[in-house]
Amino acid sequence: MAWRERNALQERNEFITEWLKRDKPVAELSRIYGISRKTAYKWLERFKEEGRAGLAERSHAPHLSPQAINESTAARIVAEREQRPTWGARKILQSLRRQKPAHPWPAASSIGELLKREGLIHARRRRRKTPPSSEPLAHAAAPNQVWCADFKGWFRCGDGERCDPFTVTDACSRYLLRCQATEKSDGVHVRAVMEAAFREYGLPEAIRTDNGAPFASRAPGGLSRLSMWWLQLGIRHERIEPGHPEQNGRHERMHRTLKQEAASPPAANRRRQQQAFAEFERIYNRERPHEALEWRTPAEVYTASTRAFPARLPELEYPPGVHLRRISQQGSLKWHCERTFLSEVLARQTVGLLETDDDFFEVYYGPLLIGWFDGREHVFEPEQPCPRKHGPRR
Repeated sequence: MAWRERNALQERNEFITEWLKRDKPVAELSRIYGISRKTAYKWLERFKEEGRAGLAERSHAPHLSPQAINESTAARIVAEREQRPTWGARKILQSLRRQKPAHPWPAASSIGELLKREGLIHARRRRRKTPPSSEPLAHAAAPNQVWCADFKGWFRCGDGERCDPFTVTDACSRYLLRCQATEKSDGVHVRAVMEAAFREYGLPEAIRTDNGAPFASRAPGGLSRLSMWWLQLGIRHERIEPGHPEQNGRHERMHRTLKQEAASPPAANRRRQQQAFAEFERIYNRERPHEALEWRTPAEVYTASTRAFPARLPELEYPPGVHLRRISQQGSLKWHCERTFLSEVLARQTVGLLETDDDFFEVYYGPLLIGWFDGREHVFEPEQPCPRKHGPRR
């Protein structure tokens, strides 16, 4: 049994004092102080050997550790790391084992601790992640309910020029709406490709992407300038969960076919590669039957959207009673003559403040909840990864 929590050292000293009086046997003193007789005799032995100094707690660490790294082994590990500064503990261990298989090398975890102590390994800086989408993914039961968009992994053409294929498909019909080799994988080039698709096929109800740029960012609600444009067009942005590409599985499967049939091997240059993409798009849509479509082609299933691309970008709609505020060029909200920073992504945009309590607001960008604003403290809290049912704590 353990000593009482009042003060273990004080309890032991009082126990020894009582024992020295020789009034009570050890068994009775053990009951009084709530310890076992084995514990009592242990501290009596310590007292006889070291006096009252022996009653203090001792370290539980072993005097000798069989896992301890000797100096010569530690020096060899450090030398290996300095020779290969990008290698981690596990790679270093495997390299050392190949060089001297019979040597009793320590575990990778021990090597890692050694390298940390020597200042050769530094903890990685934790990256801020895009807040996950809080909306469930829609089921694509008809054309134009959900479009899927993504970049297929970039590669170099025969002349060494980089090629970033950007693709858009209709989730229901598998129709390949766009397969474009863009100069850069940024929002400007993606918007140009998407606008051409909107003008040709109309607007979908939702667009599904991953959480990477330019589709999303670390801004409140995961907003990016591209997704803000979609919201202004009345298109809902669906983002799959990080690490779950299967949630965009139909699009990923198309990418595999695209690589096999139009990019292996790459074309001589980007112009020739785009020609290969255009031919793949024609065959994929009009000649290649799909088992999930009952062996029909995507072109036999897909129909254009009835929602035409507008000539003028419409204003975001907010319900009555919402306070509208225009965000400054620096990304701040002005409230009662004081400014609160929200995000640079929202610069020169209008947000809506819906009061839920006295001077406490939900902040919306169109239909999307992006955070909460305390008007008295002038504090903005962006949407959390796991949104609370009734907003953040105050």
